[in-house]
Amino acid sequence: MYRSLRRALCAVAAALLLPLGAGAHTAHAAAVPGAGYWHTSGRQILDAAGQPVRIAGINWFGFETGNHVVHGLWSRDYKSMIDQMKSLGYNTIRLPYSDDIFKSSTVPSSIDFSSGKNADLQGLNSLQVMDKLVAYAGQDGLKVILDRHRPDSGGQSALWYTAAVPESTWIADLKALAARYKGQDTVIGIDLHNEPHDPACWGCGDTATDWRLAAERAGDAVLSANPDLLVFVEGVQTYGGVSGWWGGNLMGVAQYPVRLDVANRVVYSAHDYATSVAQQPWFSDPSFPANMPGVWDKYWGYIFKQNIAPVWVGEFGTTLSSTVDQKWLAALVSYLRPTSTYGADSFHWTFWSWNPNSGDTGGILKDDWVSVDTVKDGYLASVKAPLFPGTGTGGGGGGGGSTAACSASYTVSSDWGSGFNAEVKVTNTGTSAIGSWKVTWTWGGSQQVTNMWNASYTQTGSSVTAVNATHNGSVPVGGSVSFGFGGAPGSGGAPSVSCTAA
Repeated sequence: MYRSLRRALCAVAAALLLPLGAGAHTAHAAAVPGAGYWHTSGRQILDAAGQPVRIAGINWFGFETGNHVVHGLWSRDYKSMIDQMKSLGYNTIRLPYSDDIFKSSTVPSSIDFSSGKNADLQGLNSLQVMDKLVAYAGQDGLKVILDRHRPDSGGQSALWYTAAVPESTWIADLKALAARYKGQDTVIGIDLHNEPHDPACWGCGDTATDWRLAAERAGDAVLSANPDLLVFVEGVQTYGGVSGWWGGNLMGVAQYPVRLDVANRVVYSAHDYATSVAQQPWFSDPSFPANMPGVWDKYWGYIFKQNIAPVWVGEFGTTLSSTVDQKWLAALVSYLRPTSTYGADSFHWTFWSWNPNSGDTGGILKDDWVSVDTVKDGYLASVKAPLFPGTGTGGGGGGGGSTAACSASYTVSSDWGSGFNAEVKVTNTGTSAIGSWKVTWTWGGSQQVTNMWNASYTQTGSSVTAVNATHNGSVPVGGSVSFGFGGAPGSGGAPSVSCTAA
């Protein structure tokens, strides 16, 4: 969804609670979940070793626009952006694209190469840039979902094809991507088409408009090129006379599930938005926001609750400028199920968006493409999840055993006298992955932590102890995570910090 452009171009069963129980606790003794290709089992996604995983990520758009490359590279190096996503606890990137990137004439634009930025992207076409992003994300322990967002960079289409981009081109390009990344399990799957909407139908039987049948044709084509991928299938707008968000109506799955030649590959995807995108009748319901779980149950939540298949909310976002939107986001995050309570037995998600230039939602980054909207990011803290094993060539000690160790660095990012913001970076300096960390320091003055994100803290006098959040305790060898906080008063400088790992 490139929202501002799209708007310009176009005007329940009881919950089956699968217990985490003892099986969840044994996961600590096993490898970090996420290795290899993934598959589904009921409502969960499992890694190659059968361990449940949770997609908790972010949309980074641009390949689907006239730039033909992710946005923000006019301002920053792509590696620093992916590192920052990792530091904030996002474990997956959804990359929207259009079929234009397969044309030999397509050249990515608006990339800054000054001062060494993006140096290894010079002279590359869009697909080659995508290769670089995928490789670096995998090194950082993030997974990637490729999203066929549009037939061309001109705008969103209701159906999966247009006169200029027929279904045959759509399927050929999907197969080409599946084959391109075969053997690179950083790419876990492909979102077949973004936001099908009227006249797209589900289960109507008309091959020209039945999205469910088209998804089966495309999904089988993808799996013929790489049978290990997940196939992400969005909903439609209207089913049985009931309308909702574009791509957000999965009511038809109950009667007409997607059937693929390879079992355990389908993940259903819903999109859900707030009033900053468009008004919907449920926002003005007198019981709002208490009515929202019932709304989500009806459109897509039942698929998870009835153990039919995993559900991924591939897009949701808001400017947070209204009280209604704030209540909506808090309710949705709660509905998605906190990781600390449910682990990976939860809904999957990728927030819209990383980019600040999404016209009616904004992003996690502010307009400078560097600063984080800590309020928006903070809403997501409870549903973030651990990173996955990276593909980098990090440490590994020889022969005798391994050591858990970490270091920490403290940086004051802003200081206005009466208060300040700081960031602490935790780096795994040992020879084995760590599952948790703790950072301590003592101020020389009267500073007090006023709020903290991506960690929890206690303060006694001038001594502070910060402990990892659920989503960022796991750090691979050589890897880093960060947390930040606000404090008062300012003018305190940076104290010495120590880190312990387990």
